[in-house]
Amino acid sequence: MTSNSRLQSGTLAPAFKATDHTGANVALSDFEGSKLVMYFYPRAFTPGCTTQACDFRDNYQAFVAAGYEIVGVSPDNVEELLAFTDEHDLPFPLLSDPDHEIAKAYGAWGLKRNYGREYEGTIRSTVAIDANGTVEHVWYNVRAKGHAARVGQELI
Repeated sequence: MTSNSRLQSGTLAPAFKATDHTGANVALSDFEGSKLVMYFYPRAFTPGCTTQACDFRDNYQAFVAAGYEIVGVSPDNVEELLAFTDEHDLPFPLLSDPDHEIAKAYGAWGLKRNYGREYEGTIRSTVAIDANGTVEHVWYNVRAKGHAARVGQELI
């Protein structure tokens, strides 16, 4: 098992293309000129991931007021993401990353340890990208509860 290298502040954010929860194609270039917060989570509808998504939802207006857009990324399929977005009234897109390509590029895929078991999976992470496409800040191995507010405190 291998883990990918982590992003560093001041580097260019890796380009990506994905499908969002509505079936639309989304690329990093779509956010050119805007600031972006990308958060990575393991699986829709699980307790921690639901908490994380709802925290970003509850803090959404503060991010928007500060000029940030938000995007969630998980390996879930488009149908699952649409159901998750609808059930929790999420005002931002969720991207499907079934092959973990975006997560790998952003250092959010790698070796995890849980209950004495080692495996590769999504590392709960958040990346802030400035309007020029440069990584502003990165948080890895975050706790779901309250993380969005902590990110907001550091960025806003």
